Amino acid sequence: MKIIAIGAVTAGGKTTVVNAIKSRLPRTASLHFDDYSFDGEPDDFTQWVSKPEEFYNVWDLSPLKADADRIINSREYDYLLLDYPFAYKNKMMKDYLDCCIFIDTPLDIAMARRVLRDMKESSADDICKEMNTYLNFARPCYVQMLENILPNSDYVIDGAKELETIINETLEIILRL
Repeated sequence: MKIIAIGAVTAGGKTTVVNAIKSRLPRTASLHFDDYSFDGEPDDFTQWVSKPEEFYNVWDLSPLKADADRIINSREYDYLLLDYPFAYKNKMMKDYLDCCIFIDTPLDIAMARRVLRDMKESSADDICKEMNTYLNFARPCYVQMLENILPNSDYVIDGAKELETIINETLEIILRL
């Protein structure tokens, strides 16, 4: 079994690509980081910016690891796709990974997608508050991810390309493993 982590910033396309690949590649399972609650998640994400090497290992990814073990031991699958933001940086998961692919989505595109996806019913005031939070807190974390996860990945795909191109490039990488 090959285990492939697909990473990107928030709204960078991880889930969309994982789901598309899973539907096209037989005998493929997936796990999605956002489906879990983890112990150790920092309360203050701005600490991440100042101590990124420590940040990735404060998360106790035991629930994700247990589900990965269950899928591996089932022997039903050839591939396990992880919608997962840390590449090889988390000590608990790094030895499981055969390949890390990072979708390098420009931050403006990711933010536009996030607002369109998550804030359809929000007021203009709520959207303005979210933009302020992004500029003051979230953006530095996203930039840190680009500085630490992107170079720690085996492959980088241009997230500004058309979705079908991103999916096809990702699938080509997986099939070469």
